[in-house]
Amino acid sequence: MELRFTLNGEETSVEADGQTLLVDAIRGLGSTGTKEGCGVGVCGLCTVLVDELPVSSCIYLALCAEGRTVYTVEGLTAREPDLLDAFVGEEGMQCGICTPGHVVSTYALKQDHPSATPEEIRHYMAGNLCRCTGYQTILAAVQAYLG
Repeated sequence: MELRFTLNGEETSVEADGQTLLVDAIRGLGSTGTKEGCGVGVCGLCTVLVDELPVSSCIYLALCAEGRTVYTVEGLTAREPDLLDAFVGEEGMQCGICTPGHVVSTYALKQDHPSATPEEIRHYMAGNLCRCTGYQTILAAVQAYLG
């Protein structure tokens, strides 16, 4: 069936069936910044916003996005250039695989809790895994973005 939703500010449509995952639908539309890691919604690589709420797109059925607004890392960094600048400025990435999920989650954190303490940041970002950085530069990037 044809699925219609807004992706990164643009009305779009994609063919999807009842088993199509949102991560596959949006990657098929060219938003390849969103990565799939674990496939069970625990690593955070595939985090996107659906109606401004962070979701694991690897377990979110594409059909559930019908009529909704979806933002990926590409759309958020275009909308909020300071977001990516914070990660670059604080060297909050190494291999880059986890970066899209961290960036999307950081944006969501600022919307939910703009004055988060370092401990609150750690708690909020706990579902976003990284194998390279040791998290200190990621946490510094989040703090830099929150201001």
